[in-house]
Formats: sequence, structure tokens, C-alpha cells
Amino acid sequence: MAVIEFGRRRIFILIASIGVLILLFNVLSLTGDDVSSRITSLHLPGRPRPPIAAPEEPSIHPSHGEEEQEEQEESPELDVDIPDSHPIYGLRLEADQRWREYESGRSLTFRQTVEKYRRTYGRHPPPGFEDWYKFARKKMVFNIDDFEQVMDDLRPFWAIEPKTIRQYAAHMWENPDHGIAGIHIRDHKVVNLTNRGWRSETMQTVIEKFVEFLPDMDIAMNRLDQPRVVVPWDDMQGLLAKEYETRALPAELMDSFTKQQDYLLNTTVQKPEDDASEPIDAEWVSRPGKHYMELASLACPPNSPARSNMSVARADAMYKHDLGGLITNFNRSTDLCTVGPAIQDLHGLLYSPSSIIASKKLLPVFGECKANINSDILFPANMYYKHDDRYDYSDLEDLAWEDKSDTMIWRGVTSGGVQTAENWSTMHRQRLVQLLNGTHMSTTGKEVSVISETPQFSRAPTLNKTYENFHRFQPSLFAEQHTDVGFVEAWGCVPGDCAFYNDVFTFKPQTSLTSQFRDKYLIDVDGHSFSGRWHAFLESKSLGFKATIFREWHDSRLFAWRHFIPVDNRYDDLYSLLMYFVGYGKPGIQRTEGDDYANGDVYMASHDAEGKKIARQGREWAKKVLRREDIEVYMFRLLLEYGRIIDDNRDRIGYSEDGSKLDKFEDEAEEGSGSRWGLGRIFGTKPPKAA
Repeated sequence: MAVIEFGRRRIFILIASIGVLILLFNVLSLTGDDVSSRITSLHLPGRPRPPIAAPEEPSIHPSHGEEEQEEQEESPELDVDIPDSHPIYGLRLEADQRWREYESGRSLTFRQTVEKYRRTYGRHPPPGFEDWYKFARKKMVFNIDDFEQVMDDLRPFWAIEPKTIRQYAAHMWENPDHGIAGIHIRDHKVVNLTNRGWRSETMQTVIEKFVEFLPDMDIAMNRLDQPRVVVPWDDMQGLLAKEYETRALPAELMDSFTKQQDYLLNTTVQKPEDDASEPIDAEWVSRPGKHYMELASLACPPNSPARSNMSVARADAMYKHDLGGLITNFNRSTDLCTVGPAIQDLHGLLYSPSSIIASKKLLPVFGECKANINSDILFPANMYYKHDDRYDYSDLEDLAWEDKSDTMIWRGVTSGGVQTAENWSTMHRQRLVQLLNGTHMSTTGKEVSVISETPQFSRAPTLNKTYENFHRFQPSLFAEQHTDVGFVEAWGCVPGDCAFYNDVFTFKPQTSLTSQFRDKYLIDVDGHSFSGRWHAFLESKSLGFKATIFREWHDSRLFAWRHFIPVDNRYDDLYSLLMYFVGYGKPGIQRTEGDDYANGDVYMASHDAEGKKIARQGREWAKKVLRREDIEVYMFRLLLEYGRIIDDNRDRIGYSEDGSKLDKFEDEAEEGSGSRWGLGRIFGTKPPKAA
């Protein structure tokens, strides 16, 4: 028995020794300045247990196996969601939850898609919906339901007579000064482009992918950079009320469009004056150089900041965090009814627009972007579809994250509004360049607010960090080390030579889009209009930061804090954001002689791994939902819905079946690939067959 007891004792000592060695190894592996980037979960006895990070969702990869494998090998998944009281940690968790709900709520079959359409919109789908669904599934669209932007844009037109819409669309192009182009479809072909340009030619290329399914129609497309339609709030509420009254689900409908409708453009005549049809006055008003909020506020709710005496501080609380002014609601941060009063003298469109030709009437104008107060019909910007090296993503110089510079880069021209010697300094691009220029911030002595860890008086790492605002941060040295921003050309000035910039800016050499991917952080801001570089930024291995007042077709597909970093249009959060990812300083007790003490106890641990993860998520997602195929699917759906809106029999046409007709189509696709439209690979299992 003694021998047995002695053997047990040896085994016990051996196991205990192994345990001690494992503990020592883990403790040693946590040493270093950036502890927070390595600890995943550690509960300290006697202290509150930190919140548990949400479980990581399955990674979304392209459907092509080789590309998927390359991406996984290039960016191995690491758990870096460290429980933290920094607001960005919570904002990321919220974004991840919204994304999971978006992903899990998708329809997986045609039956589900049809049922969800009726439940959501109170109508049957339009004629041709079955053909659109097959087109979309063959293009491997990720979310077959996410076309609410289309439906929202077209809703108020249900209150307008179809023939009136057709009359507007047929003739708005006729005065070149009004900035409207026409695309005309007859007998399933694009037969004419009027007041044509590269934008309408690109739109034609997209439409020809599915034009065989479209009815005759005229499309009025905005040729100007700025949006066009501003319907006053009360008028819009009346239109939406009428739309709601028209909702119905009759038992039987005709699944085809009406042929030979009148009030379309007579495409057989050579000159507009030879057309006997009567145009309707669109009531365009030209407002170049005038404050845009005077017009925009008319479309805002009466109790909104834009039409009330609400203070800027109260308005900020609706979409900004107390710490660092970080964006908590990206949608609101682009809402002119909320942010307009605060930035009306800080954005070129709002106080010195170059070409505002607007109407207060509800006109069927298709536009590439708009502000939230505009009623233009959004479609995917032509620049996203047209191949152009200035805007197309290329991986030629897109380095791995670890090989990129810890720098935020931006290049551009001085666009954004009409610039004069008196007004240039508050334009949105000019403010960005000066704010992130170390020399300018040093010579002017300007200070900014940042988020800093509350000073710790112990060398021991702790998960119970707290944070505070530091309002007198001197950013010049940090900017010199971590920003590279500048103009390459002056443009859009009065007088035209832009001579007032000679003593202000040192212009930088032109750089290619791909060379910017050598840096980790890409800041994207508006010009005269939306930025055509945004898709390429998202497709890159760098992390995109976005400040804008414009809405685009893809907004519902992108989740701030999961796929990109939202930035306030005043940029008052920008240094806090960049410092969060790059890191700044050392805890006071760890400083040594020679460290920079200019900013007192300001300290922020690097969150490089978090930045890499968001960049990866944005890249994977862009390759899934922002493809040229997604643009084609969006345009097809938009023009089907528009075709019904302009049909005199729109209340009697549509798809009224239950969707079972495509069961075989979907089963064959599943049998051929082992997954229904790639959805099984995403979930890890096949979706259930239709009942």
C-alpha cells in the first residue's frame, strides 16, 4: 500500500508541475505594452466579471473556393474582442448583433421571398418578379429581401397618376440646362439616349443585362452632381398616406405589363418640337451659391433640429457618444434634419453649392446619391459599374495588414463647393486637410479633444479600465507620425486660378488609388457629391473611415463599426478614432526619460488587431454584396417596380401565386452544387426545402 501511495503522490506532483508550467507560460505570453490586444477573457477574483463578447459568427467568404482559401490563409481569424469599457467595444458588439439579425432574417426560397414581400409592403410583387428572382439567384445575391431603398423611393409615386409620371419622365431631358438625361426603352430594347453622356451610356450597359424583361418606359436621370427633388414635409406625408390607402392583395392579377401606353416619348420623331405630346412643367428653381438648408429644412419634420430651436448639444445626443463624440447612429449622422444646423456652414453643398437646380414637386428623377431630405430615386452610381483605374479596386499594391503603414491617407482636389478667399477655410475637404496636418496644427496652436484611459497608478494589467475625455490634446506630433493628407490640385474657385491657396497649401504629387492601400487607414469624404472611391476602399485590406451627408443605394447593406468606421462631418471624433487603433503614449508610471509629455497623462493602448478585423470584415462583405452583379440585380428590381408604378393598370397587375412554381428550379440548383445559391455554405447546413 505504501508503494501505491507513493506512486499516487508522484503522479499528483507531476500533474501539479505541469499546471504550474502552463500557468507560467500564459502569464509570460501576456507581457508587453499592449496587453489588451492579447487577453481574451480573464476574471480577477474579487472584481466584477467583465462582459462576455458575443460569439464569433461564421465568416462570409466569396463563393469561389480558391479565393476563399487564399483569404483565409492570408488573414487567419483571431479572437480580439476584448471585453472593454471603451465605447467602440460596445458599438462593435451592437453592430455585430444587427448584422447577425440581417443575415439570419433572409428569405431562402422563392416562396419565402414572395410571402415576406406581401407581409412587408401590403402588395403582391410586380410582374416579372419570378424572372427577377431567377436572375438574382443565378447572380448569387446574398440577401434577396434587401431592396427597401427601392420601395421607399417609389412609395410616394403611388399617389401620382401613372400617366403624369410618364409625362414627366418623357420630357424632362428636353432643356439641356436642366441637367437631365433620358434613357428610352421600347420593345425590350434601349432605343435612344437623349441629352446623353457617359453616365447614361453606362446605365444603358447595365439595363441591357435584363432589358428583355422590362416594359416600355422613359427614365429621367440626373446629370448633375447634386440631388434634385425636395418635397416639403406636409406634402410628402399626404402622398404617403395616399400610398397606404392603395395597398391591397387581390386574389388574382395579370402577371404582365400593359402594352401600348400613351404619354411616353415619341421616339420616332427627330426633334422635340415635332413631338405632339405635352410636357408638364417640372418647376425647376436654380439656387447656386445659396444656403441649401433654407430649402432642405422644408422636407424635415416640424420638431426636428432643422425646424425647431433645439440646441446643437441636444441634437448631438441623438447620435453621438459622450466620450469622444463617437457616432452611435450613422444614419442620423447623415440626416440633415438632425445635423444640418450644426454643419450648415461646414460643408460645401450646404453653403456654397456649385449647381443646385431643384424642384419641390415629386418628380421621377433617378439619381446616384441624395441627402435624406431628397426624394430622388436612388440607383447604383455609374462609377461603381464603369471600369476606371481611378476608382476600381486592384490588389497590385494592397499589402497585408502587418506590412501597411500605421498612417491615415487622403488625396483629392479642392472640390465640394464654389470656393472664394472668404469661404474656403470652412469647406469640408479643406477642414480635413488642415486638421490632419501636423505643421498647421503646430503653427496655429490648435488643440482637439480625444479619449484617454483614466490614469492608472499600478503596473499590473487590468481589464477594469475606464476612459475620459481629454480636451486639450496637442495633435501636431501625432499627425506628423500617423497622417498623410493633402490636395493634389486646386479646382472650383472664384477667381478660377485659386490664387488664394498659394500661401496656404503645399500641393502633393498625384498618387494612384492602389498606392494608397499601402496605408492601414483610408478616410473617405464628400466632394461635390458622393465619393466614387468608397467601394474600392471597402474591397481593400485597409480600414475605411467614412464622413458623408449623402445616401446611396448600398447603405442598408453596410454596418458601421462592423464594416467601416463612421466619422462625424465636423471631424471632432477623428483623433480619438485614429488613436484608438494606432495607440498613443504609455501609462504615466511606465514612462521613461525622453518620452513625449506634451499631452500630460493621455494614453491609449493600440487596438491594431481590432482594426485588422474590421478591415477584413469590410473586405469580405464588399466582395459579397457590392459586386457589379449586385448592381445589376438592384437595377433590375428597381425598374420592375418602376414599370408597375407607371402602368395605368398598376392595381390589377402583379405576381399573385404562392411561389411554388420555382421549387424545382431551386431544388435543381441545390442538387447541382450541394448548396442552394451558396446559402448552405454560409450557414454550414442546407436550408430546408419548401413545404
